[in-house]
Amino acid sequence: MRMAELYPFGEAVEIGSNTFSAEDIIRFARNFDPQPFHLDEELARHALFGGLCASGWHTSAGWMKCFVPFWLGECKRLATDGIVPPNLGPSPGFTKLAWLKPVFAGDTITYSVTLLASRELATRKDRRINSILCAGRNQNGEPVIRFESTVLEFV
Repeated sequence: MRMAELYPFGEAVEIGSNTFSAEDIIRFARNFDPQPFHLDEELARHALFGGLCASGWHTSAGWMKCFVPFWLGECKRLATDGIVPPNLGPSPGFTKLAWLKPVFAGDTITYSVTLLASRELATRKDRRINSILCAGRNQNGEPVIRFESTVLEFV
């Protein structure tokens, strides 16, 4: 089965949620984005965003944290139904990354994926390239992250 046969174009599929605790925000920031508004609640209150918030990179990593178990679950579900799941490979990259709203300590982000396009590679007939919209909304339904990614599919 191909990805384009599994998911209708333009239809968002929820892949999971992640709650960002103050401890997780600070731990990620210490390792990868040590800006004061990601590291210190008091300094963050007086900074641009008005409170401790997750790094955009942390918010992005949250999408992948949800996607991997979602996809493994989809593969199991399809196999149980006797369907060979799409054989997805790596992503050659992404574009249009936008961090639309800060993710504060205590926020829960629900992530989704939307299939935008799928085409055969001109030089490799045994491969397809899928374009997907990756997004996340906070518990109030407000968009907080969006990016477009491409995913290789082996056929």
